[in-house]
Amino acid sequence: MKKILLPAVVAILPALAFAQSTVDAYNLSQTEMRGTARFMSMGGAFTALGGDLSTLGQNPAGVGVYRGSEIGATLDINFRSYNTQTSQGSVKENQTKAFCNNFGYIGTAWIGSGLRSISWGATYGRVASFDRIINGYNNPTSTSLTNYIAGFSDGQPSSGLSFAENYNPYLQSDYDWLSILAYNSYMINDRPGSPNSYQGLYQNGTVGDALYKVRERGYIDQYNFDIAGNVSDMVYWGIGIGVADISYTRDAYYSESMADARIPANGGSSTTTGDAGFELSNTKHITGNGWNFKAGVIVKPIQALRLGFAVHTPTYFNLSHGYDAEVDYSYYDPSKAKSDNNPLAGNEYTEWASFDSRLRTPWRIMVGAAVVIGNQAIVSVDYERQAYNAMHVKYQTGDYYNTFESDGVVNSNIKDIFQGANIVRVGVEYRVTPQLSLRAGYNAQSCNVKQSALDGNVEVLTSGTDPSFSLDSKLTQYISCGVGYKYKGWYFDAAYVHKNRESKFQAYTNWEGNIAPSANVKENYNSLVLSVGYKF
Repeated sequence: MKKILLPAVVAILPALAFAQSTVDAYNLSQTEMRGTARFMSMGGAFTALGGDLSTLGQNPAGVGVYRGSEIGATLDINFRSYNTQTSQGSVKENQTKAFCNNFGYIGTAWIGSGLRSISWGATYGRVASFDRIINGYNNPTSTSLTNYIAGFSDGQPSSGLSFAENYNPYLQSDYDWLSILAYNSYMINDRPGSPNSYQGLYQNGTVGDALYKVRERGYIDQYNFDIAGNVSDMVYWGIGIGVADISYTRDAYYSESMADARIPANGGSSTTTGDAGFELSNTKHITGNGWNFKAGVIVKPIQALRLGFAVHTPTYFNLSHGYDAEVDYSYYDPSKAKSDNNPLAGNEYTEWASFDSRLRTPWRIMVGAAVVIGNQAIVSVDYERQAYNAMHVKYQTGDYYNTFESDGVVNSNIKDIFQGANIVRVGVEYRVTPQLSLRAGYNAQSCNVKQSALDGNVEVLTSGTDPSFSLDSKLTQYISCGVGYKYKGWYFDAAYVHKNRESKFQAYTNWEGNIAPSANVKENYNSLVLSVGYKF
């Protein structure tokens, strides 16, 4: 159907077609347990403990615990496995990654009297890694992506979806880009006798299967700048600013093969029954930066007990988005001989979309308690609350590039899908000798997705032309252990960290009782974390 390629056209991109989605907000708001080897080996339970470079990104009051200065760096070697499971089987993928997890400096100046010292610090830390591979299949399927697209395309005139001389629907209309792509690749076709109404390829008697592969890459890096004080060796306070840098890339491939499908005939002017196949490839890239503010306090009522509290504002991200997609398609009518038009085959692609948005991530509130037993043992426990249902997005209006409005549709969808998450962290440390310490930890985060969304009873909004998404489905857990060794001013720490996470992947959202292809994705991460530093 797409017959004419136009030269570059200046267009005002419609806000509804180019806006951040519920899934984008969710992916970019998540954080992981990351930091120094000591921090990770103790499950990240440092809200009340302090005294570690990682506390600059957790409770800035932990900087006030320092009695000297420190510089240190951390290497994380990560071994990952992904298992995509359906009732028809499973597909496994593996990755190995290595990166600097943390690097920083803390300085201390002694004052005396009531305010005994002032400490300050700056650290770089990786807050989250987006690397993930989902690779699976469903056979047979009970519906088709094309039928889903046909359903939400109803009401959009076919004349507006198709190309014409001096008319490019991607650049000169506000119609949905997935509808335009599907119409021009014959994935959806006009419904006979119903103007501006469409039908997909799947019909009664159709037998089909679906294949999908998603690869995500990227990170959130944060630079923390904190200042803290020590009041009478009993109260430690701290404030800090975090500056975040984000990069996220998603490549998604989805294909369907069908027999006895409703395919286009006579060049697309009618339909018949035959074999259908298409491959949809999507690329999405999001970059941006943001900032947050954090404050905290640690109180030491007695020498053996520390109580901590910290609050983090949301991170306020300024984001730039880009995406495009293409479809390879083939439709074969077995009742006719093979010819130049049988199978009807070809390739269609979108323009490159580019737009900006704003994202406000959840607030974070944490409390903790740590017991210090002489100079030999530490037991620390934290609780944290993150309000994922309070995420908020704004889209760029078409009036001016620096004008943004709250996206009521997406923000309402966020509240329908997500809920607050509870995080519990437990860490222990035992000093075998003055130089050698052994550590262990546990960290668990409750599922931040409502059960109704996991059951497929809530529409999930995605952006661009990629309808697929993943939602965490169970508790995310970290189990860790480690060892530390001190020599004069130097320290050498090592940690082993195991993380398991489960999520539900869907090729597109369920609609009108039609169940989209889906899979259970199990992720297992095994990390070797090494830190070295010097205290002076």
